[in-house]
Amino acid sequence: MFLKPCGMHNAAKINHLRFKHSATLDKLKEKIVNGPSLQDFISNSDPVLSDSNTWEDYDGKLKREKGENGRLRLPPWLKTSIPTGSNFSKLKDELRKLNLHTVCEEARCPNIGECWGGGEHGTATATIMLLGDTCTRGCRFCSVKTSRAPPPPDPKEPINTATALANWRLDYVVLTSVDRDDLEDGGSSHFAETVVEIKKQNPNMIVECLVPDFAGNLNCVETIVKSNLDVYAHNIETVETLTPFVRDRRAKYRQSLAMLKGAKSFNSELITKSSIMLGLGETDAQVEQTMKDLREAGVDCVTLGQYMQPTKRHLKVVEYVTPAKFKHWEDLGMEMGFLYVASGPLVRSSYKAGEFFIASILKNRKTSAESNRC
Repeated sequence: MFLKPCGMHNAAKINHLRFKHSATLDKLKEKIVNGPSLQDFISNSDPVLSDSNTWEDYDGKLKREKGENGRLRLPPWLKTSIPTGSNFSKLKDELRKLNLHTVCEEARCPNIGECWGGGEHGTATATIMLLGDTCTRGCRFCSVKTSRAPPPPDPKEPINTATALANWRLDYVVLTSVDRDDLEDGGSSHFAETVVEIKKQNPNMIVECLVPDFAGNLNCVETIVKSNLDVYAHNIETVETLTPFVRDRRAKYRQSLAMLKGAKSFNSELITKSSIMLGLGETDAQVEQTMKDLREAGVDCVTLGQYMQPTKRHLKVVEYVTPAKFKHWEDLGMEMGFLYVASGPLVRSSYKAGEFFIASILKNRKTSAESNRC
């Protein structure tokens, strides 16, 4: 879920968001230039990122060489405190009472303290995970628990989710889920029902669905697209050559691209989004090719973040990517024509800075459409 993004009153300059179409979008660009930057959203919990000299002077080992088995030491720009407090505890209690899950907890997101605790500005962010907390797949980077036969979905979950979000007076919500290959439609109808319930209780709420690949079934994609969601997201996760070693064998690189392309085919105005993890052994050329593939599939927004090993049983980090390299990918992404690029060590696919900019794009489109009808 998304409560007004922290730092919205800051006046730091944004130079990474560009629009290509219409005078109205140009006006929006001018407005956003005077708004918060990505660094404003993360600087409070990670002061290292705002001090370029700290990471530039770091002389620790950032990459494992071929044949090395040891774990890399965490660089300073990835060391974050995990604050708790009344907001954190209240949100967790309310989620448990309604039997709702969040990917923040299940995937051990490094930003959970900042997002749930609300930080300096008292706002809170979370991403609701539908269809239970048990996945039918076993990706080597993910800490969500797995089973071939998870418990059946809670039939009350769509209405419980919509009711909770309405009570929390949210502007933007992200819905995601585990993979449910045990269900005939992969849980797509459950997603759609949840979106319909949310829009029924709050038509102005912006809804993003971060969905699985549904085993390549485009009918499932169509079901979700037609539910009236605002943003369709599916993560490519890594480069093509690493996909068989990083993701579950049922998750295929080209299949993911086809799902994203399919979403656009059902609604060309729909904003699509994907995410790439770095630090798994990919080359620069492979990252660039992945970004090109996403653009060719019509993807509008992309996020790039550092892979962090959740437990000793999961894939080890091959490389800790520097903030400078992340900035390079951000700049390249904007040159490629993405509407929005979030690229940083602690950026995740559902990062609250991203929701702010995507919300701005959607609201602007709605205003433009209403003006054209007048």
